[in-house]
Amino acid sequence: MLFALALCGSLLTAAAADAKAALLVSAMTPAERFTLVLGEPGTPVRDGVVTGAIGSAGYVPGVPRLGVPALQETDASLGIANPDNVRHRDVATALPSALSLASTWDPQLAYRDGALLGDEAWRKGFNVLLGPGLNLTRDPRNGRDFEYLGEDPLLAGRLAGAEICGIQDRHVIATMKHFAMNDQETGRFVLSADIGEAAMRESDLLAFELALEDGRPGAVMCAYNRVNGVDACENDHLLNDVLKRDWNFAGWVMSDWGAVHHLDAAVNGLDQESDAQLDREAAGGAFFGKPLQAAVGSGAIPLARLLDMNRRILRSMFEVGLFGAPPQRSPIDYAAHADDALHAAERGIVVLENDGILPLRPSIRRIAVIGGFADAGVLSGGGSAQVIPVGHPLLAPLGGEGAQDVFYVRSPPLTAIRSLAPRAAVSFSDGRYPSEAAALAARVDVAIVFATEWSCEGADAPGLSLPGGQDTLIGAVAAANPHTIVVLETGNPVTMPWLDRVAAVAEAWYPGQRGGDAIANVLFGRVDAAGRLPITFPAAQAQLVHPDLPGLDALLALTADGARGYQTARLPPFSVAYPDGGDAGYRRFAKENLRPLFAFGHGLSYTAFRYGGLRVTGGATLSATFTVTNAGSRTGTDTPQLYLTRRLGAPEMRLLGWSQVTLAPGASRALSIVADPRLLADFDATGGVWRIPQGAYEVSLGAASDQLGERATAPVEAQVLNP
Repeated sequence: MLFALALCGSLLTAAAADAKAALLVSAMTPAERFTLVLGEPGTPVRDGVVTGAIGSAGYVPGVPRLGVPALQETDASLGIANPDNVRHRDVATALPSALSLASTWDPQLAYRDGALLGDEAWRKGFNVLLGPGLNLTRDPRNGRDFEYLGEDPLLAGRLAGAEICGIQDRHVIATMKHFAMNDQETGRFVLSADIGEAAMRESDLLAFELALEDGRPGAVMCAYNRVNGVDACENDHLLNDVLKRDWNFAGWVMSDWGAVHHLDAAVNGLDQESDAQLDREAAGGAFFGKPLQAAVGSGAIPLARLLDMNRRILRSMFEVGLFGAPPQRSPIDYAAHADDALHAAERGIVVLENDGILPLRPSIRRIAVIGGFADAGVLSGGGSAQVIPVGHPLLAPLGGEGAQDVFYVRSPPLTAIRSLAPRAAVSFSDGRYPSEAAALAARVDVAIVFATEWSCEGADAPGLSLPGGQDTLIGAVAAANPHTIVVLETGNPVTMPWLDRVAAVAEAWYPGQRGGDAIANVLFGRVDAAGRLPITFPAAQAQLVHPDLPGLDALLALTADGARGYQTARLPPFSVAYPDGGDAGYRRFAKENLRPLFAFGHGLSYTAFRYGGLRVTGGATLSATFTVTNAGSRTGTDTPQLYLTRRLGAPEMRLLGWSQVTLAPGASRALSIVADPRLLADFDATGGVWRIPQGAYEVSLGAASDQLGERATAPVEAQVLNP
């Protein structure tokens, strides 16, 4: 089923939810008021005692006397997780990675992804979903980039907001995470992200702000790292000043698992300590257990603060419908959900390079499929986002002490390619020996090389190259056959030293439950190549803000063999500077005149689009109208993008908006984009407001951040906007 985009609604108005929550808090006994603020592990049985948890990331007991349900919390960035198979053989639909979703640039599809996640969570008995994540891509080596929505705050924020709506419209609370600046995994427990207030507000925090406005999530999860020297889960400025005061966030803040270090977190904005067992192990006691009780009893922490913590949790439970529509364990239509996952994966695949070989023609008679376990399935990312997919995964040991098994979803591209090319002889080589693969490639019409890079929570990639000698493999195959297509299954951008020797490159990300079918459908043109990059692909590691990953050398020095199990190692505290400030990703590339391998917004269609008639009006903000025409020979989907390129006479680069249109050959459509005024503004950290200077603002229309054509200028009025 394709869930329809609905208004982001709730069963109750905010005022009604607040009123009901206040009544419940007033009816609680002193002891009951400490129940909802203290989380437990999500294991059904602990120390031989049945806990009430149904088995997942976390559990918060309810208040049965007052009819308050327990909170059953599940990881679910890309599907409903089943950590360590605690719910024996319980599977879930594996959605494509969040970077794949971001590559669709489609809020309606983000809503449908959220609705699917919410539906499966609700039918499994869960009422809190620990996602979506939307930390901006500051470093393309980040092990969790695949869980996030790219490098631009407007794109990430709008998509996350739509996904939150989809989740919560299914009566499951969404948790926006990880707040904030959780931009690398190396040293995530100890690093301090040091960045100026204005730069943070104009980039990473803006993504959260936009998602909060669009989606109204019931909960926010704070991060492991420190921000400007203060732990994120104890950061009074982030949690109280920004989130709750400036943005009027009405829900509750939960900690990440093991992220609480002091009882002061309670007065600094944290409302709930998640899985306090982890903090207990580190600190000798759950901070929001007896220590909080003693502090409230003595008056060291005001009773009003405890009441507020409870009210925030309960009002989200009321607003999202946990009382009126509690989860019901019921059958899940996995076949329909697999179709949704297929559609999402097709839309998220980005054709990066194409000399005309794609889409593949029916006349092809001999095809070689090489590498990437393409005979078995498609890769998925690891960590808390890992899903046990329908059909169960193929496990491949990564190797190295403490390393996890790599999961492949059983949707083999080889099978799908054979299905779409029934008259062709399709051969397979596992790619272990480049010479053998090259010999096979020399005998066929087209060689398709599948290249993979596994990403995982807790560990960053040490560089941007494909691992395991795959660059050598691709080079050997391309030397043997110029009609070589490379399909990437990665969680991050990678460098491509072989790019000028291959005929086409497609980035499939981690494509999920029916990823093999999606890849084949794009390669053979069953669907248009509609994906557009939500992230810059650097040409070389030297182009990164930090060519040497901060903390990596110290981390590897603590390990015996440098295995990817090193996420357990503890580093001394260190800081990460942000010299790029608010100019993350493509904005820094433009400012420093760097030429990327592939630019933000880039993606090739199987047809051709022409833009014209750009008109821009000013005033309080900028409004643009233009026409898109399909000048090609087949139906296709396009994503025209509008950028601010000059402000007050100075160069600028910022995505102001986009639209999306599917057109038949020769068809045209008029589209319009209205810029959010904050995208024209500077954040005044001293005054705590957004300021738009009066003057002339130039915008440019194009297919990517480096493919801009028509330009137009309009005057904008001076304004001051509250945060």
